[in-house]
Amino acid sequence: MSTALIGPLLLLAILLAAIGAARRVKMWRQGKPDPNAVPFFKGIAAILPRYLHDLHDVVARDKKFANTHVATAGGFVASVLAMLVVYVFGGDSSFTYGLLAVTFSVMSIGAYQVKKRRDNPPANLSKGVWHRLPYSLLAFSLSGLCIALIQLLGIGNVPIVLTVLLLGGVLLGLAELIFGMTWRGPMKHAFAGALHLGFHRRQGRFGGGRSTGLKPIDLNENTLGVEKPTDFHWNQLLGFDACVQCGRCEKVCPAFAAGQPLNPKKLIQDMVVGMAGGDTRQYAGSAYPGKEAGKSDEARCGAPDKPLFEGLLDADTVWSCTTCRACVEECPMMIEHVDAIVDMRRHLTLAKGETAGKGAETLNNLIATDNPNGLSPQNRAIWAVDLKLDTMENVGSTDVLLWAGDGAFDLAYQRTLRALVALLRHANVSFAILGNEELDSGDLARRLGDEATFQRLAKANVKTLNKYTFQTIVTPDPHAFHVLKNEYADFGGHYSVMHHTEFLAQCVERESLTLNTAKAQSVTYHDPCYLGRYNGGYDAPRFLLERMGMTINEMERSGFRSRCCGGGGGAPITDIQGEQRIADMRMDDARETGASIVAVACPQCAVMLEGVVMPRPAVQDVAVMLLERVIDTGQSAGGRNG
Repeated sequence: MSTALIGPLLLLAILLAAIGAARRVKMWRQGKPDPNAVPFFKGIAAILPRYLHDLHDVVARDKKFANTHVATAGGFVASVLAMLVVYVFGGDSSFTYGLLAVTFSVMSIGAYQVKKRRDNPPANLSKGVWHRLPYSLLAFSLSGLCIALIQLLGIGNVPIVLTVLLLGGVLLGLAELIFGMTWRGPMKHAFAGALHLGFHRRQGRFGGGRSTGLKPIDLNENTLGVEKPTDFHWNQLLGFDACVQCGRCEKVCPAFAAGQPLNPKKLIQDMVVGMAGGDTRQYAGSAYPGKEAGKSDEARCGAPDKPLFEGLLDADTVWSCTTCRACVEECPMMIEHVDAIVDMRRHLTLAKGETAGKGAETLNNLIATDNPNGLSPQNRAIWAVDLKLDTMENVGSTDVLLWAGDGAFDLAYQRTLRALVALLRHANVSFAILGNEELDSGDLARRLGDEATFQRLAKANVKTLNKYTFQTIVTPDPHAFHVLKNEYADFGGHYSVMHHTEFLAQCVERESLTLNTAKAQSVTYHDPCYLGRYNGGYDAPRFLLERMGMTINEMERSGFRSRCCGGGGGAPITDIQGEQRIADMRMDDARETGASIVAVACPQCAVMLEGVVMPRPAVQDVAVMLLERVIDTGQSAGGRNG
């Protein structure tokens, strides 16, 4: 059998792929420079270990598909390398033909599993060209396998028709899998995805790290936030191009499930259209809820220098996001959807003054009174007026600085604060509050896109905090916890910050708090997004509940897959309408467990879940529950704040 064409075809495909790669890189480089981008060779060197470890840690959550991906992708790479040895470098022998047969066999098994998955695909998988991919994979792998076996077995006089069919199958595969990798088609993600791993904007996400804090923007720039695709950093554009359209983000997005006009997968594909130019007719996945997609008369158009909200996107799409990071957590390509959304919000808020819902009113309140509800900043410490708490202004130094947060203005949240004060006294902890010196942490302003107000608040709080001496900041508010811990460092605020459940867990472990477990009940615990997915805080609340003697009935979506309560990212303020409320869906999750109490560890979660109509389980903060079970040993009588 003549295989003389295979080598030249393979080299031609690689050459065309290289040309396409240069074009693709040029397209990404339309974006802004990233001053923190890693050096070229360091990024290239990081690709393989990140592919084998970080990416596959996410893919492996679906073990069956992970094995399919290993067989298909690994078989493909091994097959191409073996083809280069045999057909380009002339290394033809029984061993190399046998090696070709093995690699093509492995790829064929994987390709068959891909086809089975596509025969009855779940709704989150995109269709269109993606339905073509299994056949291209099978044509390449089976044709290559047959050719390898024919040569291994020394079969001569192969009919010309069969020869043409087998070479055609190889040619089809080379066109789809190598040439298409850098041009257009379903394999485009492989080239972009590999480079995305190496030049990711959040290098801290790899090797077991966690990077979730937003970065400041220069408020003196001509363009504030992202108005058009070229306003993104170049490696963000690279990340958009890496999307494999698997729809894992779509499956976990609370706004999509609630029928609000956001689908993170569709949003990323719209970013690709904006970056590359063209229209949205090629997209064959789920639309934004309430909007049809794919009709030629309703196709949206984009271009690199065309404003995103002039024809391609509706503002309601980015205002629907709760910034819960469920999409980011599930993305096997490690795309940063939330960063892109906040960047676009920054432009809408700062440059156009078009914050959705009551956003403008809330931001005006933050500017005028340093709290989102417009309440007098002189009333910030009223919750503690009868508790005789030390203030930092009076004591100057302490072990623990208790950060109250803006929940201090809310009567329901004050129960948590007062319970925490009582627990700290029981544990004989030296602590103080800032009182009226404390301002809003700025989390809400930043998530609504008002970077100017956030930076003002952050700098003012840092200036106040840096006047005093303390070991740790403790707060019951995961949103304040997150910005104090991860985002204030950009403004000179480097602090040890703990969520109240983490600090209380340490107190229980060292037996500063002794518990009575006689009132054990069945509970379910709701993971706050900003404590869990943002900061990995999953264990401490559960440890406390278990030490109270509670039986924890986990919701189906818990831990890193917890469903958002709908309270983050300013979502209750922008109030984009959908088919149902996210908080109602979360309470349905809780009802299914049969638990009598939903334990929470976030004031925003408490507000959202307590707003669900009865009948429903009771909603209680972990600190309130813990105080009910503390045995008074008399240790707190002599301590500060006692």
